[in-house]
Order: sequence, then structure tokens, then C-alpha cells
Amino acid sequence: MMEPMDTPRVLVVDDEQNIRDLVEIALRFHGFTVVTAATGAEALRHVRDDHPQLIVLDIMLPDLDGFEVCRRLRGEGDETPIIFLTARDTPSDTVTGLTLGGDDYVTKPFAVDALVARVRAVLRRARPGGSADELLRVGDLEVDIAHWTVRRAGTEVELSPTEFRLLAYFMRNPGRVLSRTQLLENVWGWDHSAGSPVVETYISYLRRKLGPDLIHTQRGVGYALRPSP
Repeated sequence: MMEPMDTPRVLVVDDEQNIRDLVEIALRFHGFTVVTAATGAEALRHVRDDHPQLIVLDIMLPDLDGFEVCRRLRGEGDETPIIFLTARDTPSDTVTGLTLGGDDYVTKPFAVDALVARVRAVLRRARPGGSADELLRVGDLEVDIAHWTVRRAGTEVELSPTEFRLLAYFMRNPGRVLSRTQLLENVWGWDHSAGSPVVETYISYLRRKLGPDLIHTQRGVGYALRPSP
């Protein structure tokens, strides 16, 4: 049967067939097109051949682990959203997954409906909200939502999708001090510790690319985007 062309395509990667089947059935029931893989190498082939809009990726795979799959994709410039799905639930694993460029992290055992909701949320976040022609400006910084471009003082700056979403959220709240919890919830969709270093990691990425004078730390409270005097 032909899949509708406009349905989101999701790649499900897990070495346990019962997990693959469970997630595939649930996603198809909710209207997604699904392809599956049992190994890291197979997942990389599917990404290149099938161009999924999102990847549900187990970490403990028999060849390349999920972190390495993510690392290789990001190293190739592939920014397909990734939801890690794993039995490994230590804080260090969570931070590693998000810092490598993952978009969410779901631990086993999991509720299928909750996973489907996470998939929808990450796909919604794959493009920042707002009107299609929205143009955000703060000082000499300009973010074009429609074309996914960022310019500072007229010079284009290349950002990853996560960096772009984080910057867009700051740009929509100029001068306002945003807590780590607010950033995690609104950029990553994560209900996680406000002290998670993934926030500081991405703040440092933006400072490195945009300069250290735009995003200011309010010690013990959060961060604010304020233009240079």
C-alpha cells in the first residue's frame, strides 16, 4: 500500500524486534510513515536513503551505539531530529545524548502514547513557531525564521537547529531573564533538572558563534539576551 507523501517519515532503530514492532505499530496508527533498523550501520543507510524527518534511536546497539550514530550524523551536517530511546537513564547519559545533538531522551520501559506525544512535540519544534515571514531583530542581530538564517552586523552566522531554536527563543524574549527550566521546557521540551549542563553547553556554543556580549548570565537565575551598548 502506498504511504501518503505528506505524512512524517520516522526511522525507528532498536535491536529488539518487539520494541521495533511496538513503536512502528503505534506510530503508523497515529498516521506516521515508519521505516525500521536493527543496527547503527543500517540506521545510517536508512537516513541517507530514506531521509526521515525524525529518528527514534536506541543507544545500546550491537555495532555502533546510538551516541556514535548521532555523532556521525551531526559530523556530516545531518540535523535530523533524534529521540534517544534506551534503558540507560543516568544523568550523564542524558546530558551526553542532548549535548551530542539529540532532541529528546526517553527511557525504557516507556508508555507508547507518551512516546508518540514526544515524537509530535519534537517534529513541531523542528521549525520554530511564529509566522512564516517572521523577522526578529535585537541590536545588530537578525534572525529570519522563514529562511533559517542568522546575521550579526550583516554577516551570516551558521547555527545548528538546536542553536537556532535557542536563539529564536531568546530573540522573542529580549532583555528578559530566562531560567534554565524555561529554556529546557521551551527549546528542548524537557522536564528535567534546571541545573542540566546541556543549557550551559548550548549557551557557550551561541557565545562562540555570536560573540560573548549578547547573552548575559544572571547568576543563580538564568540568562538574558541584551544587545551591546
